[in-house]
Amino acid sequence: MEALALDQEYVDQLDAIAKEIQASEELAAWLDEEEEADYKRLQETYEPKITAVYSHVAENAPLQLITLEEKLLEPEFEGLYLPKILGYSVLRGEINESYKYILPQDHFKDVLMAICNSSNFDIIRQRIGQSVQMGFALSSDIWITNLMNEVVNKKVRYFLKGMKIDNLRALGDREKAYIRYHRQFKNTEFASTVFPETLSELKVLFTWVLDFLIHRVGGKTNNASLVPHLRKFISNEAFQKTDEIIKVLVLYVNFFDLEKDDLAHLNGIFNKVRQEIPDFTEKYFQFILDLQAGGLDIDPAADNRASTVVDRSIKDQLTEYYDLMEHVHGKGYTHEGAIEAVNNFYNTHEGKSLINACARKTIYGYYKRLISNLAVPNYPELFEIAKNYPVYIKIFGNQKFNQDVDDLNMVFIKKLLKVYVDKRGKDYQDIKKFVSTTFVELGFLKEKEVVELFKSRRKKKVPAKK
Repeated sequence: MEALALDQEYVDQLDAIAKEIQASEELAAWLDEEEEADYKRLQETYEPKITAVYSHVAENAPLQLITLEEKLLEPEFEGLYLPKILGYSVLRGEINESYKYILPQDHFKDVLMAICNSSNFDIIRQRIGQSVQMGFALSSDIWITNLMNEVVNKKVRYFLKGMKIDNLRALGDREKAYIRYHRQFKNTEFASTVFPETLSELKVLFTWVLDFLIHRVGGKTNNASLVPHLRKFISNEAFQKTDEIIKVLVLYVNFFDLEKDDLAHLNGIFNKVRQEIPDFTEKYFQFILDLQAGGLDIDPAADNRASTVVDRSIKDQLTEYYDLMEHVHGKGYTHEGAIEAVNNFYNTHEGKSLINACARKTIYGYYKRLISNLAVPNYPELFEIAKNYPVYIKIFGNQKFNQDVDDLNMVFIKKLLKVYVDKRGKDYQDIKKFVSTTFVELGFLKEKEVVELFKSRRKKKVPAKK
């Protein structure tokens, strides 16, 4: 259950940086004077070089990130980059509904202990307070006590004791603090994981692995390095009897562009597992819906990837569904043949079935991608898109679908009304006419609500200064 070893090319790059640091004038000045400005110059000179290596690994070989971080704990790096790594280690831990770590975070401990034992602790600690506070808040009291017992230096131990914040003992405060803390790292790529090899490891690590995979496929990153590990994962016969493999297969078939050999391997295992796991198709569709509810877009490219893997000789709902997807994506969702195919398909399944819910999400996905990417000056295109709404509203007869389309449109309309404020202008009048007719006919808005939407807002008078 060890993290993946770091490629030699990255080891060599980091070793070269370490040698530069040790031979640098900046380090010599810091060791001579121990002025904060000298250490800052050391950071400014060499942390960008470390960042360049880190970012490259994060993009192209994310499973090696933890090993890279362990490499940076070596004394030759003088504690550079450790505050960032400490933050990453805090956020990688899986938490429960009480905002506490499900498993002890050994990597967080290793990074923190490296900082505590660094000869540069006094300067580094100025940049780690929030991370230590958050990591301690998410950890158990016993774990924190055991960590502190390993710290010999009284000054360091005193610092750590001060990082246990009483306010973060309350769940609500801890949750808010975690969300705020997480937000600081939203533009930084540091996700990594360790793939399990046994059933016992699968149960412990799976949520971490799954969250990592969802993050990677949602970020449109280079995931080629993950393919050998996914191939090994699905080849594990013990895993092939679990529900966990279904979720991995959903992500694998929908989001990875594979070479011929890998595709053939996936095809064989996918269709084998598909027939052996009870209720495979129901679990497959449910996870598709869960991913979409979480914001992941199952677009036509994803459906087309999956469609190439699904063996049509197996007569089940997956075959039916991907036959439909070929109609819809091949002809276009507005084509009469595609509309007829959706109608026939929908009427052969129970309205509230998972397979019908996935069909609705496919059509909704077209609307969402079109409208979300529609520039304000191109708003007349919305009028054309909306001409197709009644067809699918009638086919589906589903209030949730109607509401989702309504919400999607209202977000864009409100954006338009912030731009086109001249009530006598053509743009404003065209938008108002469209909403007044189409939205009322579709049941998105009542006439009173339309009046309220376009009603002039009086500006509040500013009280006169006395």
